[in-house]
Amino acid sequence: MSDPAPTGDDLVRVLATLSSPHRLRVIAALAGGRNYVSRLARELGISRALLQVHLKKLEAAGLVSSQLELSEEGKAMKYYELRRFSVHLTPELILDAVRTLTTEKGSER
Repeated sequence: MSDPAPTGDDLVRVLATLSSPHRLRVIAALAGGRNYVSRLARELGISRALLQVHLKKLEAAGLVSSQLELSEEGKAMKYYELRRFSVHLTPELILDAVRTLTTEKGSER
């Protein structure tokens, strides 16, 4: 059984999320396995605050998931990992997705 086709709004959200070089780097880093925020920020060479912004957008688009865990020292650590996703764009997929858009015609997001 195949995955259901994305709605227009889902497609816009995923494509907008993937349009950021920072978020593409985060996805690439997480392709090696789950990681916690501080280590991921060091590996990517960006601040934790900026990384959190990108991780929240990736999570809202359904591309990553998070889990809060306690370290042996009792410190709360938030781990992120990739969720399985596939984006295969075709003219037919876009045509079907456009029919389900809830944004107004001609308006930009």
